[in-house]
Amino acid sequence: MSDAAIRVFLVDDHPLVRDWLKALLQTEPGFEVTGEADEQAAALAAMSADPPDVAVVDLSLRRGSGMELIKALRARLPAVRVLVLSMHEEIRDVERALRAGARGYVMKGASSGQIVPAIRWVHSGKIYATPEVFSRLAERLTQAAGDEIDHVDRLSDRELEVFRRLGEGQTTRRIADELYVSQKTVQTYCARIKEKIGLDDGAELTLAAIRWCGLNRE
Repeated sequence: MSDAAIRVFLVDDHPLVRDWLKALLQTEPGFEVTGEADEQAAALAAMSADPPDVAVVDLSLRRGSGMELIKALRARLPAVRVLVLSMHEEIRDVERALRAGARGYVMKGASSGQIVPAIRWVHSGKIYATPEVFSRLAERLTQAAGDEIDHVDRLSDRELEVFRRLGEGQTTRRIADELYVSQKTVQTYCARIKEKIGLDDGAELTLAAIRWCGLNRE
């Protein structure tokens, strides 16, 4: 590889996605894949040892959180620019990722022809998103000030992560294990979520989470 090659690190919990990205970048001049990981801690350790130019990060990881990884990279390795490649199409995920420090957001349903330009764009220091995403962000930001705030928007990034995982059928024990926290901490998050959304018990919380995840998959 030449000195001018863009060094890219891949973070995704699906091996097939990582293999596809590696194959894609190998066909393009000017790229070097420096490594890959499927969980937050391993990704952060590898990139700390050998910082890439761009990290392509999924929000859902095998262990840990893509959103927390983005925040950690901004704090510890600010020169690493992050491009999110995620199946999550809810506009609040885009907004939260950009606030956390990501420089771009691409949906996994996008064509392969969008990935390479997105990496180059982010590497150049610019913010990348498709015209559709920019349009939806603009619409969200220009909503009337008197509109009622979506209850889910009241959740912190970690609370939203717990809420999403509950909707995907994970137990509090599994969530604790995958987020590297205690089960008691997850239960505290659940209590805060119930208070913010206005729910009475754990059963209502689980049903609300399942319903929310179902709507965001449509």
